[in-house]
Amino acid sequence: MTAAASFGGFVARAHAAGTLVVQPRMGMAGPGPMRAGLQATKRAAATTVGTITVDSYTRTGETAAARRALDEGAALNGYPIATHPVEVTRGVLEGIVGPDFPVQVRHGSARPEPIVAALLAVGLHATEGGPVSYCLPYSRTPLAVAVADWERGCRLLADAARPGVTPHLETFGGCMMGQLCPPALLVAISVLEALFFRQHGLRSVSLSYAQQTNVRQDEEAVTALARLAGELLPDVEWHVVLYAYMGLYPLSPGGAQLLLDEAAGLAVRTGAARLIVKTTAEAHRIPTVEENVRALETAAAIAAGTTAGTALPAADSVTYAEARALVEAVLQLDDDVGRALVRAFAAGYLDVPFCLHPDNAGRARGALDADGRLQWADTGALPLPGGPVRGHRAVLGAAQLIDALSYVQRSYDRRALATR
Repeated sequence: MTAAASFGGFVARAHAAGTLVVQPRMGMAGPGPMRAGLQATKRAAATTVGTITVDSYTRTGETAAARRALDEGAALNGYPIATHPVEVTRGVLEGIVGPDFPVQVRHGSARPEPIVAALLAVGLHATEGGPVSYCLPYSRTPLAVAVADWERGCRLLADAARPGVTPHLETFGGCMMGQLCPPALLVAISVLEALFFRQHGLRSVSLSYAQQTNVRQDEEAVTALARLAGELLPDVEWHVVLYAYMGLYPLSPGGAQLLLDEAAGLAVRTGAARLIVKTTAEAHRIPTVEENVRALETAAAIAAGTTAGTALPAADSVTYAEARALVEAVLQLDDDVGRALVRAFAAGYLDVPFCLHPDNAGRARGALDADGRLQWADTGALPLPGGPVRGHRAVLGAAQLIDALSYVQRSYDRRALATR
């Protein structure tokens, strides 16, 4: 299982050939269903990479609980890669993983070292996350502890490099909270986590961004992300990965399909190389393998019919200027990116709206304008060009918050109804 590990190289080759790589969210507890899901993904009529998403017990280091769940036949919400014997997981991958089908392990852990060790033991070399993006939204782990653990996880992954194997790490920083976070902060955290990965030995990375509430603003954001990556990561292999919308999904199949179609078109127009899809079942239940394959194939078809590189926002968009200012301000705090991140949150230079983690200042707020663009309602201590924004719409009542959170769901369901 040698060249199979070169996840970034596979995506780069597809991108150079003008093809969008599509990827599902997928994790089954049992080896048989997990293998069947990977096989179906590989066989889809699309250029795909595989996903093994781990369960919640494994994410939080509760491997004994994962073992009990397996022994008792209890349901798990993902694949317990640190609990199944190594030979069992190698059997899941045998004959599926190869140079034409790399697999990434996705997890959500603030303390990833055991997961990285487990994925390396079975012959995989691609994963994702980050010291900020897998700490603040998903845990109460102190940020400094997560940073230290992610340093060790990065080194462990980087040390697995050898001829034919280039370990790959994707930052989840562009997906913070999934919604109501103005794009400049998403772009900045994604770039900063990629710089953290590079500092700790990784030479193949991807930078994430999650589809938000306004397509033109998303075009600005993905373009800004790629530009900053080109400027700040000249010595590593990198690509941009776009996530289909991560908030409340449309209730109607037509609305959900419109939203995914727009994500696929956005990825191609902005030059993103990979798309994490969602299905038409997202608002109602965990999708089946068949529904995931359908989403992969329809996204690939939309991508194939979209002209690449047609999204050309102003080179110095507001999103680029704000993201660049945030990145520069953080990097000035310390030569070590991890320490700089900890200091940045302590000073409020990075501040994620609506995030309740104790290390997040909680002063910055985002809000939607009439066109669905995410704007700063309050910038707190964020070092943004143009000075602070204070107060207007900073305090949202329950009704206003629910309205904002359901904006995409309502908008796309209405569009689907109008096209019947």
